[in-house]
Amino acid sequence: MQVVRCHRISSSNDVVVSTLPLYRSAPPLEVRLEDFELFAVDRLRVLKGISDGLSRGKKPEEIAKLAMDLWKANMRYPQATEDVNKDNISHFVLRLVYCRTEELRKWFLSMETALFRYRFHSESSEAQRALMSEFNLPYKAVSNAEFESVKDKLVQVARSMGQTLLPADAIFYKVPFEEVSELVAGRRVFIHKGHAYVAMNQVVSIVVTQFRSHLSKALILTNRKWTSTIREQEKDRLTPIVEALCTSYLGPDYSQPKEFAEISIKDIDQIAKTSFPLCMRHLFEKVREDHHLKHGGRMQLGLFLKGVGLKVDDALAFWKAEFAQKVVGAERFDKEYAYNIRHNYGREGKRTDYTPYSCQKVILSTPGVGDHHGCPYRHFSEENLRAALARMGVGSRIVEDVIDKARNRHYQLACTLTFEAVHGSSCDAGINHPNQYFIESQKILQSKNGSMAQ
Repeated sequence: MQVVRCHRISSSNDVVVSTLPLYRSAPPLEVRLEDFELFAVDRLRVLKGISDGLSRGKKPEEIAKLAMDLWKANMRYPQATEDVNKDNISHFVLRLVYCRTEELRKWFLSMETALFRYRFHSESSEAQRALMSEFNLPYKAVSNAEFESVKDKLVQVARSMGQTLLPADAIFYKVPFEEVSELVAGRRVFIHKGHAYVAMNQVVSIVVTQFRSHLSKALILTNRKWTSTIREQEKDRLTPIVEALCTSYLGPDYSQPKEFAEISIKDIDQIAKTSFPLCMRHLFEKVREDHHLKHGGRMQLGLFLKGVGLKVDDALAFWKAEFAQKVVGAERFDKEYAYNIRHNYGREGKRTDYTPYSCQKVILSTPGVGDHHGCPYRHFSEENLRAALARMGVGSRIVEDVIDKARNRHYQLACTLTFEAVHGSSCDAGINHPNQYFIESQKILQSKNGSMAQ
């Protein structure tokens, strides 16, 4: 069993005693290598779920519930002590993963801050006060005498936010107003002589600001240590895991067809129009049009077709009908192409059953001149993307929404919006895999038609 000793990547020696860690220093724990990765993947499911919810424009209360549901589903252990260990370990592993570029740091900082906010809200008032003391914030609760002197003003602010009365045990803190700009902008605090009177239930704004500031600085320090020592020291063990985690696909395995057993060559053209995502539909149309695809396109489309149930013999017949008869000839096809097709199905070489590409892998591919693989939402020009969406029957208003998502690099959300427009049905889980798109499409068409659309 391989064991990883967590690197201390913060100079602070403060000990976290709250049920909600502040992650000031890496825990001095020994971690099994498999847990090192699994814990990080579980936390990543939570952060990506929050990210998807925010990108889809969910309301704050919906995001808060989503975040806590995701936390319970992915981060809970039967023993409370193990909960805390997993929490700490997973955070620091992902801190290593996401410290490496400015873009990665920005995403991780935003998602961890959002998660901290929701978790802080769910804590008891006693736990919240304990967290405030751990931050050593230079704020004291307003005395009873001062509270009585400004009580009428505090009541007015409360009423403006829909509260009829202040709780009998209300606690307020007096804070420099510039430190709670979010509350000031929302007119949710009373300001007097440069100070804002912040209710205990609003303290999250102060604490989150402190948390974000600490984590932002810590990510820079972590990056320096990763670059200078850890990456080289762990090049044969941790480095490959760390460098792969941010692009990990977290969904089901589509190496074998699931809900729908197989598709046949005679039905493939119709099914491509109704149930292929744009990336695969584009490749399929190019095969029919040019009778050829470069290696990247053949791999992306070929593994997708395997995953949706095209049998190996049918796959050979499909590619041969296009390539052999119209471009390369039967002899060259059998020598150069047939082997690779059988290899993808685990029939040649190491007998490895290759997995269809996830959205993440498709998005991160780098098609060159003459290539047609990759993600249209990332790699198409806006003009070409508009035209492709129009051919799929996406209305002009939705096209603009899709283009906007693509422009802001929310490529999977752009695909999800396309799916919803084409099928007239919501997809709350979001599209994370081309084969998922196919399966969800077939489910909808099956329910509409009483049997699988052919």
